[in-house]
Amino acid sequence: MENTQHLSHSADSAVTADNDAARDDAPAVAADDPAAALASRVRSRAGTALASTAGRADYGDAADAGALEREARAATRRVAGLSTELEDVSEVEYRQVRLERVVLVGLELPVSGAHPVPGRSGFVGPNGAAGSQDAETSLRELAALAETAGSEVLDALIQRRDHPDPATYLGSGKAKELAEMIADNGADTVIVDGELAPSQRRALEDVVGVKVVDRTALILDIFAQHAKSREGKAQVELAQLEYLLPRLRGWGESMSRQAGGRVAGGQGIGSRGPGETKIELDRRRIRQRMAKLRREIRAMAPSREVKRGSRRRGPIPSVAIAGYTNAGKSSLMNALTGAGIMVQDALFATLDPTVRKAEAADGRIYTLTDTVGFVRNLPHELIEAFRSTLEEVAEADVLLHVVDAAHPDPLGQIVAVHAVLADIPGAMDVPELIVLNKADLADAVTLAALRTRLPDAAVVSARTGQGLPALRERVEAMLPRPEVAVDVVVPYSRGDLVSRVHADGDIDTVEYVEDGTHVVARVDAALAAELAAVDAG
Repeated sequence: MENTQHLSHSADSAVTADNDAARDDAPAVAADDPAAALASRVRSRAGTALASTAGRADYGDAADAGALEREARAATRRVAGLSTELEDVSEVEYRQVRLERVVLVGLELPVSGAHPVPGRSGFVGPNGAAGSQDAETSLRELAALAETAGSEVLDALIQRRDHPDPATYLGSGKAKELAEMIADNGADTVIVDGELAPSQRRALEDVVGVKVVDRTALILDIFAQHAKSREGKAQVELAQLEYLLPRLRGWGESMSRQAGGRVAGGQGIGSRGPGETKIELDRRRIRQRMAKLRREIRAMAPSREVKRGSRRRGPIPSVAIAGYTNAGKSSLMNALTGAGIMVQDALFATLDPTVRKAEAADGRIYTLTDTVGFVRNLPHELIEAFRSTLEEVAEADVLLHVVDAAHPDPLGQIVAVHAVLADIPGAMDVPELIVLNKADLADAVTLAALRTRLPDAAVVSARTGQGLPALRERVEAMLPRPEVAVDVVVPYSRGDLVSRVHADGDIDTVEYVEDGTHVVARVDAALAAELAAVDAG
């Protein structure tokens, strides 16, 4: 059964108290116009990863962290006035890029109750979806993603159905209503909050008469804009081509058959065949480009493996920072290590992993790695393309899972991150420490409730420094300890070994005697063997 009218959730909708509170923050609209009220709420930042910092111009964009890169991104201005009408326009003149005017579309589908994730804190519904997430919250996040991609959100539509329509995703009646909305608003693009089958996208485009894209294409576009390293650009292009390949569409003469076989050479009877159509030629070229990109990414892998292996040979413990987009991962990395990574109050501001050295209070060295942010329903193509990057999480000794404590649905963020980590072999086995960031923006009642649900979580503010010393202590306590106990006297001529014990081992006592340096410590097996070989005791 479908409900063919704009929805402002009624009493029978399953809406959490957090989402109700978020809606109260939306701009006031006439109560007798539910469609306008829905569009107003969707266009607000309430309920999205940007909600906690909305209206805080002083929060997030640190002057000393990536100011030049933010300025370069802002130099590309988006202007109105260009229309697409189903054409993939890429005009760029004087760094002015087309500003798309979009209408958002979402489905409200029945969901079952949430259940715990084994071994993790958080809850998950069917297919990894958060049980507390409703269609409107998801559509608000889609609006934030659309604005990050440089679009102007004009209106929004939610359809309540038992399942997506196999033809037009929405159903014929609602698709016609969407076409009227597009004409009234002068929109040139529709963004669907879900993944469309190629046939659904074509059928919906035929009804509404403008370009239709889905959530996956939107996220891929944002990644394409923000990728800056050679590996990152190759990974994003590969993901885009994997998404595009089954969605190629022929138009008019581009589907006409070309001469094939030996016909072009004048071979005559018995040699004529249908040949290769234009769309088949495009598919073949895309497959060739994908194969080349995979080879390039594999060629870049040894460099990452060498760096990772050099840290392992130390062995130097590693800590990976992961979390929902805009939760404050880069800010926390800067606060802990002074890395100077670009910080911006935006979704997917940083994509490329950054590794920095840190030193524990007892002198041990370990690394901190900042990874790409996650989001609900992260495209599978991105997970596959960024597998080499995401493996940093699986290879880590400790996982710092950063959560925005001021977000209206922090538990939903945890669920979304765990859903992505579950697709990375070994990532769910890494010891996890949940870090509730932005404590300076969260109210005391919310923090108390979160600490009740997540008793082992650390509460910090990367911006003010609140809780950072305690976080460092907890991270250092979770780092792996060397296994082999040694009690040796190292000759003074081998000060390099003593230095390695200080850097990589866990020292109990150090005493300077006549024959050398008397060291009692715990080290790894390789270093223990070297120390035993030079023991002068």
